[in-house]
Amino acid sequence: MADATEAAAVARPDAPGVPGGGAGYVFDNDSDHAGEQHACLAAAYDPVTTGRLADTGVGRGWRCLEVGAGGGSVGMWLARRVVPDGWVVVTDVKPVRMPQQAGMAVLRHDIARDPLPQGAFDLVHARLVLMHLPERERVLARLLRALRPGGRLQLDELDATHAPALVLPEAARSPGPDAAADLYARFQRAKVRALTAAGADPAWGSRAAAAMRRTGFTDVDPRPHVQQWRAGSPGARLQAHHTRHLHRSLAEAGMTEADLAGVRDLLDHPDFCACSPVFYTVQGRRPA
Repeated sequence: MADATEAAAVARPDAPGVPGGGAGYVFDNDSDHAGEQHACLAAAYDPVTTGRLADTGVGRGWRCLEVGAGGGSVGMWLARRVVPDGWVVVTDVKPVRMPQQAGMAVLRHDIARDPLPQGAFDLVHARLVLMHLPERERVLARLLRALRPGGRLQLDELDATHAPALVLPEAARSPGPDAAADLYARFQRAKVRALTAAGADPAWGSRAAAAMRRTGFTDVDPRPHVQQWRAGSPGARLQAHHTRHLHRSLAEAGMTEADLAGVRDLLDHPDFCACSPVFYTVQGRRPA
């Protein structure tokens, strides 16, 4: 592929709007909340993502693929690293919120279905994408073939099944520390049920490295990351955002309006402290 435009030309114009055709992606880009979702994710996870990507040596002249790019912050970071001789193809099923930048081609593309050039990329990155795809292991095989021999894949995925509260104030709407702990735990469980109902695997982060090995990647290196979440932190803001963005799914999972308001009170309280879910950055190579 001579440039990003040629690599992008493999896309069909009719890519469907639900990644992988699952029961329904819970963080749809058509939502009025999508912009806030992308901003919260970038604030919470870009430093970890780009720090690990920098370890690959990505730089001038590299050819990169950014899958399910959301707001485009990581794609823009990559483009700044690889120009003027390299390029980045940035994809999403609904790339409506993607900025334009030199060295970056934006592509409407379903990674589970649409054509993908083989042996075209030095680096492929996907963050919080495969956990939402029922065909996640088949997609891994497609990403392996898209890399040149010796090229690298980085997957950033969560194990969302464990995100415990560490210190909680009394819940304003349910007085008492036990009530606050119960409310926060029910909120986390409701999110897991909402993700599962939509076809996602909430624990995929802990399984991604083994899946990469099965697919044929070598030098697989998973690194777990956890954060302390306090009021006002990017992670706490992301949790508060979920009470709005996932409102319908959380209601179907048993959370009431009063429950969600109580969760926001907890997240905003100066005494709030919780542990994030484990965020895995997993790298592997296509065999040379």
